[in-house]
Amino acid sequence: MSDPAQPAFAFLQPGDAFPPYGAVSEALGPIAVGADLTPDTLRAAYRRGIFPWFSTPPILWWSPDPRMVLEVANFRLHTSLRKEMVRLLRARRLAIRIDSALQTVLKHCAGVYRPGQAGTWIVPEMQQTYLEFHRAGHVHSVETWIDGALAGGLYVVNIGKAVFGESMFALRPNASKMALAALVAHCRAHGVALIDCQQNTAHLASLGAHEISRAAFLAQLARSVDQPPPTWQFAPCDWATLHPALAQAAA
Repeated sequence: MSDPAQPAFAFLQPGDAFPPYGAVSEALGPIAVGADLTPDTLRAAYRRGIFPWFSTPPILWWSPDPRMVLEVANFRLHTSLRKEMVRLLRARRLAIRIDSALQTVLKHCAGVYRPGQAGTWIVPEMQQTYLEFHRAGHVHSVETWIDGALAGGLYVVNIGKAVFGESMFALRPNASKMALAALVAHCRAHGVALIDCQQNTAHLASLGAHEISRAAFLAQLARSVDQPPPTWQFAPCDWATLHPALAQAAA
């Protein structure tokens, strides 16, 4: 029987290491509270499958069990989306860009509200945090541009060959799905097997994501974080990893 006095999570001061799994309660909720949002702390957290998620202080750190993941080999590119992308690519109306408008992507993602969510967790402090983490080489945006305008996108955290999906937005129908399709194609081209989706949603499940145990996720993560990271430049030939029609349309 667990000690009833044991806290459900660890209280951390800036610079403290994250506790080992099993040192805190396995109750649903954050595994740690406090610490700071420096690049070093974020890098240490993500390497262990831990991420920050809070709307007001204190900082809350999470590591869900089970974990929602998208194995890029199992991504479902629905026929209707593929046909729309082929049409836009052939007409030279669709372009995928990486890191050309990260700050704007963060602001748009902050404006996305989900059912049961009272507000955004991507508060201005978090936007600045991820911009700083980008300057350290670990945050990237994948952007859908249609007719020369930003139409949607997403941003990820990347350490080694581990890719953590954070948030996405769309200003035009299907634009966020196009960005995700581009991310999957890019990951396939660069040997990234898994995109962390953190938590279960019906939308992600419809695209091929599924839950695995935290232990299985951490085992995959340990094999990925020390490998060489992808080159974060999208090339039209990346589409060939997803569907030949996309590559032909983009050529």
